[in-house]
Amino acid sequence: MQKFGKAICKHRKLILIIALLLLIPSIIGMKMTKINYDILVYLPDNVETVQGENILSEKFNMGAFSIVILDDMKTKDILKLEDKIKELNNVEKVVSIADIIGTGIPVEMIPEDIKEKIYKDKETIMLVTFKEAISSDTTMKTVEEIRNITDEHCKISGMTATLIDTRNLSNSEIAIYVIIAVILCLIILEIALDSYLAPVLLLVNIGIAILYNMGSNILLGETSYITKAISAVLQLGVTMDFAIFLYHSYMQEKEKHKNIEDAMANAINKTLLSVVGSSLTTIAGFLALCSMNLTLGKDIGLVMAKGVLLGVICVVTILPAMILELNNLIEKTKHRQILPKFIKIKDFIIKYYKAIAISFLIILPIAFWGYRNTKVYYNLDKSLPATLDSISANNELQEKFNMVSMELLLVDKDLPDYKVNNMIDEIENLNGIEWTIGYSKLGSKGIPKEALPEDLVNIFQNEEYQMIIINSKYEMATDELNEQVTKINNIIKRYDENAILAGEGPLMKDLVEISDHDFNSVTIVSNAVIFILMIFVLKSASLPVILMIVIEFAIFINMGIPYYTNTTLPFIASIVIGTIQLGATIDYAILITTKYINKRKEGNEKKEAVSEALGTSIESILVSGLCFFGATFGVGVYSKIEMIGSLCTLMSRGAIISMISVISILPAFLMIFDKVICKTTYKMKERKV
Repeated sequence: MQKFGKAICKHRKLILIIALLLLIPSIIGMKMTKINYDILVYLPDNVETVQGENILSEKFNMGAFSIVILDDMKTKDILKLEDKIKELNNVEKVVSIADIIGTGIPVEMIPEDIKEKIYKDKETIMLVTFKEAISSDTTMKTVEEIRNITDEHCKISGMTATLIDTRNLSNSEIAIYVIIAVILCLIILEIALDSYLAPVLLLVNIGIAILYNMGSNILLGETSYITKAISAVLQLGVTMDFAIFLYHSYMQEKEKHKNIEDAMANAINKTLLSVVGSSLTTIAGFLALCSMNLTLGKDIGLVMAKGVLLGVICVVTILPAMILELNNLIEKTKHRQILPKFIKIKDFIIKYYKAIAISFLIILPIAFWGYRNTKVYYNLDKSLPATLDSISANNELQEKFNMVSMELLLVDKDLPDYKVNNMIDEIENLNGIEWTIGYSKLGSKGIPKEALPEDLVNIFQNEEYQMIIINSKYEMATDELNEQVTKINNIIKRYDENAILAGEGPLMKDLVEISDHDFNSVTIVSNAVIFILMIFVLKSASLPVILMIVIEFAIFINMGIPYYTNTTLPFIASIVIGTIQLGATIDYAILITTKYINKRKEGNEKKEAVSEALGTSIESILVSGLCFFGATFGVGVYSKIEMIGSLCTLMSRGAIISMISVISILPAFLMIFDKVICKTTYKMKERKV
């Protein structure tokens, strides 16, 4: 290991040149990495509703659709607009009330219960279907082109329009996220460290690691917009303590060695030994997200695990090279360290450790109750500002046309019309169903099928399937809609066992069920993996249990607060935040525990060992925790996308809660369970208790 440190010091100029050259492919890779803005894409392929979406795309050429709201437009103008939209390459079909009227059918012949659904207060709607999927680049480009050829009299709804607005809003905010995170971390580091230049170098080093990580994402093919938005600030917050440790270690070694290269070689050696265990637990925590059935977890987990690994590599290679090259400037910009030694806090914790343990027992059930009962929402529109064009259009569809959730039913083409109509009648009798429309229903209403426009006929049937559109008044991902979807599925399977209910409503129901499962599985996997790793890192049977209890307690408080503040969280935040908080902050507990073990093995009494371990760790934990807080807090406050804002708010609050829990509760537990720890930890059994 010493040879590695000496090699880094010897070849520092070459390392810096290579580091700068690697930024070129990293930036290119970052620019070329596809970003996905549709969370429903991450549903497993074996889900029936996803298979239904594939049928819509492959058999009906209906990868996606948008409903355009037309305000006070004459029939001839609607038909002209249709012609313009049809000229776009990705557009499959365009249908409106003008098509029916234009064929010579009097308005009076249109069934009243159908006409009133699509024509109100001089406003009507136009259905536009696209060949490619909702989130494909082609479909998003097509919707943007439709926006360009329409005027203020038109509003475009649908998931693709929402994804476009999400993309534009996210891209406009990401640079601000990084700026806020860097400024807050820089302020904290300037206070915490003893040099004005050192914090800049630490941030530059982590910035390089972030660019490497984002550039290497091209190897994954694509990443989600959530991953893109939070990965930089999360990597900054999680890996900063590695950089701080190396800097502190180097400053300590400089007092022992006249040669700065020898001092840095020793610092690299000590840093590697110290961060291997903590970085492994952090990486394991992120990789646990890969166990999610919703593959968004895999997306976030792989990117962040890779980011931590690259952060460690950069800390022991690039950062030492920068510090050595600029050593003289670091010395010239030295200042008095502002942070106190926190002796009074340490003494207070050691003196009142029993009271702290009692407080833990009192708070635990309250925190756990909140944790178990915090409400979450799955309707992705709620995480976006109501002022966005797509959200405004969706709201108008809901208010004027009662189009809240549309479901697309696929049944056998050869199913007799009378059976189809009986099935439709049963569906319409369900609570919350506004209307249904299908090929067989149009015929039963007295409209001659041969008089219907070909585009309209082709929407409703092909060689294998006929499609029925179902409109529900229930909002997406609500208990009412999910129950309704279940009842519809029960009905349709009696008429056609191969029938499939597709659309956003059923997809959201699957999202709810899969997410509920993922919440439990990710928690179990992350806890189990990190627990096993800590057994090997700490060589103890009892200490991993104690450390997990402390961090889980912090997670319960963090996730329980929304319950007591009556705040509803986006579903993805509730799934991943526990794992992120566990993996990112377990390092704090490992730091104190490792020092405690060493002191006990040296023969110190338990009080002296805990006091020394806590006293020499408080500063590092506070700086690390505050950096994590600074990197994420500003984003949580600033972001207009609630999915991202909630995640960052939870991470920033979790960093502070974990920091306080580790500094106060962990030492109390070490004091109380010292006898058990000594008997169950390797090479501590013979130490005096």
